[in-house]
Amino acid sequence: MNMNVKRIDYFNYLHLNELLNAQFPKSSIHDEMLFIITHQVYELWFKQILFEIDAVSLLLAQDELLDTDIFKVVSGLQRIIKIQKLMIDQIKILETMTPMDFLEFRDLLGTASGFESHQFRLLEAKLGVKYEMSSPFISRLSEPHQRLIAEALSQSSLLTLIERWLSRTPFLSIDDFTFWADYQAEIQVRHEQERLKINTNEWLSPQEKLSSMQQLQSVEEHFNVLFDSTLYNELIVKGEKKLSQRATHAALLIYIYRDQPAFHLPYMLLSSLVEIDDLLSSWRYAHILMVQRMIGQRVGTGGSTGQQYLTHAMQSRKVFSDLTNLASFLIRGSQLPLPDHVKIKLGLSYVQ
Repeated sequence: MNMNVKRIDYFNYLHLNELLNAQFPKSSIHDEMLFIITHQVYELWFKQILFEIDAVSLLLAQDELLDTDIFKVVSGLQRIIKIQKLMIDQIKILETMTPMDFLEFRDLLGTASGFESHQFRLLEAKLGVKYEMSSPFISRLSEPHQRLIAEALSQSSLLTLIERWLSRTPFLSIDDFTFWADYQAEIQVRHEQERLKINTNEWLSPQEKLSSMQQLQSVEEHFNVLFDSTLYNELIVKGEKKLSQRATHAALLIYIYRDQPAFHLPYMLLSSLVEIDDLLSSWRYAHILMVQRMIGQRVGTGGSTGQQYLTHAMQSRKVFSDLTNLASFLIRGSQLPLPDHVKIKLGLSYVQ
């Protein structure tokens, strides 16, 4: 037995001496300690989320993603979701501080602001938010932190890796089954049926029929973007679409046939990404309400327009909006049934 091995205890393993002595209030105001600790805990959770994103991205960067790897990706994304929910609840703790309590020490913070959290900017960049290095979000960070953001922006984001993974989906065409051709044909049949229903409806006035036909035409134009590669690519150039057309087709395939065993994990993966996006928006929204409650219409400590800035950020930084918007194009799997021989290939089989 080696007697020279140093015993690791709880206190030293967690470096609690450094952690518990890293709070330096600028005043004697009671609630400033809560303010500091709450934001320090946020930064620790950001660090864990970044750790999970890096691990998930490393798996997705592989040329071939095995089912066991997809399970690990889903597990990592689900952990991020749990942390996000905890972060949203954490705001409630901060809200135990009243606006008058905050005003007691707010001026002592100078320009210090969550606006300057390099980890949160890094998190957004790794997910797929695009930043200009000259933007105020980045330019006010320290040079080492700016370099971290620049490095993240130069690498493949989670959005890019998901796009590549979806583009490699092998099930868009199986034997005599071609998903996209069958899907397009089904949509066209549905539109023709709808047009016939409008024209033969005796209860509609000519004006109502015209209005209904115009609505149907709008829906058809919406679907045409999916079918026409030129129209679709134009939206990519405009920044209105992030995923390639093929990746979008693959995501629709996974959504529509999510009950097939081969698509269980891919569907959970895509659903997790949408939930991460939604929870980031929910966190920003909860933050908006807190800021509004604390400072009203005042300018934030970081020089931002407080509530207005946070509202804009919530609306403009959705990364996986293409997946969310697929709800407009979903149909039931029973409306586009799979041939039996394709179901077998997408199912689970055991040969002894």
